[in-house]
Amino acid sequence: MNTNTQGITEQDIADFLANTPGFFERHAELLATVQLSHPHDGRAVSLQQRQADMLREKIKGLEFKILEMIRNGQENVAIADRLHRWTQALMLTADAAALPAVLTQELRHQFMIPQCGLRLWDVAEAYAGAVFAQTVSADVKSFAASLTQPYCGINSGFEAARWLGSAEDSGPNGGAVSLALIPLMRAAGAGQECFGMLVLGSPDPTRYTAEMGTEFLARVGDVAAAALVRLLPDKRESAAG
Repeated sequence: MNTNTQGITEQDIADFLANTPGFFERHAELLATVQLSHPHDGRAVSLQQRQADMLREKIKGLEFKILEMIRNGQENVAIADRLHRWTQALMLTADAAALPAVLTQELRHQFMIPQCGLRLWDVAEAYAGAVFAQTVSADVKSFAASLTQPYCGINSGFEAARWLGSAEDSGPNGGAVSLALIPLMRAAGAGQECFGMLVLGSPDPTRYTAEMGTEFLARVGDVAAAALVRLLPDKRESAAG
């Protein structure tokens, strides 16, 4: 026995082959004789065939990733188009009093949202009797003001869920199982003040979950607040008074 080979491990062989790239060039005949077990059916295949199989699997994986990227890109374009059409509808609404209805109707239509509700507080006197300006409890106002990002999750009896109810809906909460609660903020001095909340509801418990990202919903809130601020008293007039 050649004692020089004693103690050689598989890692030693792997290191040798990795550090000796010319080995198989000098011993090309080994490539044709090395037999490996096929990962799927266990049959013996040559090293070249096993490498070819590995390359095919890698190519399939890359093709899947490319298709996934294309699909995500198409979905992002579609969402951007819907956001554009919704924003355009708000900008083309000349009557400020009609803005809340246009905002919620177009939001439901463009994004296929089952239910949508809205409440504003401290609105200008001319809009005080509107449905969107109905009385909201201090707790709801405090909760909305405390949100640093939209809330998403199961409807556990939120007062705001009642804003979704209508003649077509079932129950006092309109049948909403999951909710997205989006605060509406406007600049106030060096900070922001909350003047309303937008509520999205769905009978699907997985539509709005605590694990989902809220960046897009926050952008919806920003656009909605920018449009609805027209319904608030003019700060300059308030200061002058």
